[in-house]
Amino acid sequence: MGVSMILSNEQLFQVYQSSMLSIYDEIIVTDLKGTILHRSGELKNFWSTSTGTLKGKIIELEEMSFFGDSIFQLLNRELHSLQLKAWNGSHILITIFPSNNNKKEIILWGLKGLSDSFIESVEITADKEIKPIPSMVVHSDKMKDVLHIIDMVSKVSTTVLLLGESGVGKEMIAKTIHQLGNRRSKPFIAVNCGAIPENLLESELFGYVGGAFSGANKNGAPGKFELANEGIIFLDEISEMPLNLQVKLLRILQEREVTPLGSSKSIQIDVQIIAATNQSLEKMVRDGRFREDLYYRLNVIPIHIPSLRERIEEIPYLIYHFVAKYNALFNRNINLLPDAIDLLCMHDWPGNVRELENTIERIVVTSRECNMDASLVSKYIPSKTDEIKEPPIIHHIMPLQEAVDRIEEQLINMAIEKYKSVKLAAKVLDISQPTMSRKYKKIREKLQHRALSHSKKRYVLEQHLNKQLRSMAIVTSAVILPEETSELVNQHVPPSNLTFQKVQKKLTKIREQEGIIEWVYIFKAVNNKMLNIVADEGFIIPTGQLYEGPPEMMEVAYEALKGKAGVTPLYKDIYGEWKTSFAPLADPNGQVIAIIGFDHTKSYIEAELKKIENMLKRN
Repeated sequence: MGVSMILSNEQLFQVYQSSMLSIYDEIIVTDLKGTILHRSGELKNFWSTSTGTLKGKIIELEEMSFFGDSIFQLLNRELHSLQLKAWNGSHILITIFPSNNNKKEIILWGLKGLSDSFIESVEITADKEIKPIPSMVVHSDKMKDVLHIIDMVSKVSTTVLLLGESGVGKEMIAKTIHQLGNRRSKPFIAVNCGAIPENLLESELFGYVGGAFSGANKNGAPGKFELANEGIIFLDEISEMPLNLQVKLLRILQEREVTPLGSSKSIQIDVQIIAATNQSLEKMVRDGRFREDLYYRLNVIPIHIPSLRERIEEIPYLIYHFVAKYNALFNRNINLLPDAIDLLCMHDWPGNVRELENTIERIVVTSRECNMDASLVSKYIPSKTDEIKEPPIIHHIMPLQEAVDRIEEQLINMAIEKYKSVKLAAKVLDISQPTMSRKYKKIREKLQHRALSHSKKRYVLEQHLNKQLRSMAIVTSAVILPEETSELVNQHVPPSNLTFQKVQKKLTKIREQEGIIEWVYIFKAVNNKMLNIVADEGFIIPTGQLYEGPPEMMEVAYEALKGKAGVTPLYKDIYGEWKTSFAPLADPNGQVIAIIGFDHTKSYIEAELKKIENMLKRN
């Protein structure tokens, strides 16, 4: 008798529940639509306070507790397990177990909290080449690319030019290079070239000796370059430096020495220069406002730092970082709820990270509520006043529903492209997340269908072209007589041989007359490679040299050696990209002993495919 016959359904449920809770911290049972039927266990320090008694849909738990749209992937069975990060910074692992209970399909969700040590070990394993940097929040692909460059630059003492809008964190990047590099134990001196009056900037940068100017310290003073010796000097807003000082900076870069104001004696320095600007130095060079020679000296390693609009997926992590920072600094306990974080993610942040940080500081300092939702946070950011300047343009009459569908598709694609999140896109378009998910899935399927249709169309066109090229190869190969082929292949004649010269002239004439062939040649097989017997006068491979092409090319060549003419797909070798047609060449006894090849360039193939497409359209 089985165990299930002895235990009641209630007892069986208790056994399964105990077993699951020995592995997971919390289990949730839902139907196929995500409606919560049962919850047990407790996932500590994860859910917000308002979710403890929630009995709605599991989607609501996602919206109230963590970032992302991955719950939909689990609900749609696209994934069976994933790791998520909560709005409060903690991580969980979610695994689903579809089940059939009394003919009713349900989903069992297992949730387990992950420790920081586990997360760190996973992140290090997944991306070993990126060093952990405590002062930087990096969660976007664009900033990971910046981080890779920083890591490489920090190992050398080359000049770096940081480019990006105001507030993106250029000084933070400069400090990170200093922290990671060999100069980390030496000074880091930051100078804002736009904040110091022009008449003081020279003495600030290069120093001065006693009596150099009225009011100067009698003992003189070292400049910023001298103070930064053996370390790094960060020249922010380098575009604001006057032209007369740009000459001196150029000399420092060239000679690695600085001359204090009022002195004729130079001081040798060893300093790495990191400059930064939010202006286009190239345009300033064209306008005569920045020296061209200095620009090229500074632009050794340019690093573009993306604006916050280009890395929206990073905003929730920056918010959490700044909230934690200012809570600790001001002894506060302010929490931003998920809808507030979503609202902040949808703001454009023209002032970038600096504006976001200032806003979070203002919220932490002045908030009267501990838990801030979207309605409270909205008071701290300017409301959007974007107006539609012109209506969507429709160039021809179409069914009204088709026009609506096109505009809807365009808006959804714009929202997804900007916010990189189905959840945020749904909020900004003011539709439900399930509706957004369904519509976006439909759009993706349509795009996949279009891509498939395009590949099918190209296949048909290419088959049509291949027939033409194959026929041309077979017909043209007839100009090479069997006796000539036999002599060239079997007697290994030199280029001075009359038959060799006669065949070479034939091949050159074929290439010149056809006008669509790049090279014509005759190969024979030797040790799984092709030996060049003779070719037109312009052929790049010398006579007698072996050649081994890519597999797709060699396969068609060997088929031709078996007597079957054919055309290769477009392939790439060390000489370029080609499509080659091969035809067999036989001796007087009808035995195939060589092949003739006709190479066509990629540009010719693309042009011919376009011609064939247009011709088929007309027909």
